[in-house]
Amino acid sequence: MNAHAAWPGRPWTLALLLACLGMIGPFAIDAYLPAFGDIAQGIGSGPVGLQQTLSVYLAAFAVMNLFHGALADSFGRRPVVLTGLVVFTLASAVCALAPDLPTLLLGRALQGASAGVGMVVTRALIRDLYGPADAQRLMSQVTLFFGIAPAVAPLFGALLLHAAGWAAIFWMLAALGAALAVAMLRWLPETLPPAARQPFGLRPLMRGYAGLARNPRFLALVAASGVPFNAMFLYVLSAPAFLGTLLGLAPGQFFVFFVLTVAGIMGGAWFSGRMAGRVKPRHQIRHGFLIALVAVLANVALCLAVERPPLWAAMLPIALLAFGWSLLTPAVTVLALDQAPDRRGMASSVQASASSGANALVAGVLAPLAMGSLAGLALASAALLGIGLAAWWWVRPRLPREAPVGPVA
Repeated sequence: MNAHAAWPGRPWTLALLLACLGMIGPFAIDAYLPAFGDIAQGIGSGPVGLQQTLSVYLAAFAVMNLFHGALADSFGRRPVVLTGLVVFTLASAVCALAPDLPTLLLGRALQGASAGVGMVVTRALIRDLYGPADAQRLMSQVTLFFGIAPAVAPLFGALLLHAAGWAAIFWMLAALGAALAVAMLRWLPETLPPAARQPFGLRPLMRGYAGLARNPRFLALVAASGVPFNAMFLYVLSAPAFLGTLLGLAPGQFFVFFVLTVAGIMGGAWFSGRMAGRVKPRHQIRHGFLIALVAVLANVALCLAVERPPLWAAMLPIALLAFGWSLLTPAVTVLALDQAPDRRGMASSVQASASSGANALVAGVLAPLAMGSLAGLALASAALLGIGLAAWWWVRPRLPREAPVGPVA
């Protein structure tokens, strides 16, 4: 498809539109974290029950992500996105009106089942329109704009909590979903022509999933980007314990950590976009892993040596880890999608589902085990990065040789 015909505006404006679409995921996760105590009191639940509202969201996110892309391969990109936004809006209203924990868990499950549509379809849509270097550049721009969401979401949540109570946070999410549905109805292009769509049925779906499951290069690339994300995301999931209990910050001060982390994500995304088409993707990925490895090793050494390090010393390695991950991920994502050029939506689905499945596992199992100490968090984060690094180390020599690129300007 001709990219200019589908989107006659500048590419960065499409990146901004797609970043807004992807924002519903981090908003649904981060905005309500400062309200954990108030929600627990309001619905008569304890900390374990509130932690499960996060786990059930991530689990539903992971399961449904398996199908967003496959549906988009069969019915087109626009209908799947619009349906997901409508469900997310209604689910947010259920959460706002929840009188007890079971109702809140239902609303959170529906939120998780629908929130991933933006991230999954966005990747496929970009690769529909652009070649590898331009796709990497646009994905980096999406990450750059998208990176604002995790920084402002907790701040919005804290402000709404103090101004109108915890239910206002979910009403804000409902309003966000409705506004995005209107915007996507008006501007989102359809990038998958009918002739390129896959038949929808159990057998074609199973053949597609089986093909990806039998592709070790694809699976390794998914692990190389998704597992290192959890090395950073572990700290977001553990924010109440990490920032409040271990570092002694008040909930209103949590935003400092989120701002630093998001600055790392945005900085890495900016550099990734600058490198696209100038530096070989595998070299860019190597640089990202090296930066992330330095960050986690420094973090482990610090946390083993000092019981409570200075705030800047405790937070800076996480921001550097975020930078490294964001630098390598756009290049890895393009390589993963290109393992299934006729099933990019499904490939994006599996990639997102595997990543969010790891998120759910980290949230429900690893975070509760590690959040008791700074050293536990640091060691768990280093182990997660190590898994991703091992996957990249294995797959790198098994990928096709890259074409030469021009010198860095």
